[in-house]
Amino acid sequence: MNRRDILKTVGLAAAGTAFLPLDSLAKASSLNFTNNDNLKDTLASRRKLGKSLEVSAIGLGVQNMSRTYQMTIPTRTEMHNIIRKAFDNGVTLFDAAEAYGPFEVEKILGEGVASFRDKIVIETKFGWNIDQQTGQRLPGLNSKPEHIKIVVEGMLKRLKTDRIDLLFQHRVDPEVPIEDVVGTIKDLMKEGKVLHYGLSEPGVQTVRRAHAIHPVTAIQNEYSLLWRGPEEKIIPLCEELGIGFVPWSPLGVGFLTGAIDAATGFAQGDIRGNESRFSKENMPNNLALVTILKDWAKKKNATPGQISLAWLLHQKPWIVPIPGTTQMAHILENNGASAIKFSADELRQFNKEVNAVKILGERLPAFVQQFSDVEAPLKKN
Repeated sequence: MNRRDILKTVGLAAAGTAFLPLDSLAKASSLNFTNNDNLKDTLASRRKLGKSLEVSAIGLGVQNMSRTYQMTIPTRTEMHNIIRKAFDNGVTLFDAAEAYGPFEVEKILGEGVASFRDKIVIETKFGWNIDQQTGQRLPGLNSKPEHIKIVVEGMLKRLKTDRIDLLFQHRVDPEVPIEDVVGTIKDLMKEGKVLHYGLSEPGVQTVRRAHAIHPVTAIQNEYSLLWRGPEEKIIPLCEELGIGFVPWSPLGVGFLTGAIDAATGFAQGDIRGNESRFSKENMPNNLALVTILKDWAKKKNATPGQISLAWLLHQKPWIVPIPGTTQMAHILENNGASAIKFSADELRQFNKEVNAVKILGERLPAFVQQFSDVEAPLKKN
């Protein structure tokens, strides 16, 4: 069963404005959960990022809660409901960024978690060049120490909290030594405003330099069956240094759920329309991966998206995916992935099948990709 089938089954409108109790959703979507307690049990298993940050096995990315990929604007109350239901069913890691909105997603998250703030981990990200007064996106990046401190103050207000549990540099600034960035974060830690920090899409040597100054808790990179680039250098580096790994876009921006096919069109402004892996030329080849996921979903009485997330969880015990959603049904579906297990033989067979599919096309447009795998400049004496 794919996500489109689930939405039809549970009677959600395309805009996702109707909500059913989670136990009704579970029965309707045949995901092997009959009540909230069962779902909470599947997330009772916790994982550690770095040496000490304990979180649920699957987190929730709230990036699209102010504006979806399709450029629609979700109802704020619905997003609060989704955030709270995620917590009710065991999710303790919530991911945001100042750039999402900008600012608006942090506000939505802060409002949604206010009643249980002390029981969860909030991670958010700085680093894009955003005017802190107007929210206007300016060219390039900005990780200058004085700017970081101003950004964090704004984050704390928007998130309605006194500390950020895990603060990521969203992209490495090619003009600011990582030593200056980490030094600033250490100052914020001494003030109690930041508890842990991480890097997103960084260069390998930058990670090593940062970790030498203060242990990096987690790296956040795109990683999924659709994009496996981190397997080459970043995941081995995390294993070597004891750093956790948080895959963003673990469902391949919806592709791995079966929600995209060769006939899918993308709205103006939807970044997927600029990604060549979803071009008309490459889509027929790449859909072979979805066919494999659908076959395994039938074997496991699951959905393609659940199989995708379960595969990620089987890669390393310190990998914590953060699938995003603006649909209540998808919370149930995504969280259910932690209950799906592969035997060693099943995993070998699954990997054999997916490894036979060579994904064609680039994962990001060139104007976005240029900000990944960047090394920070060396600090001058």
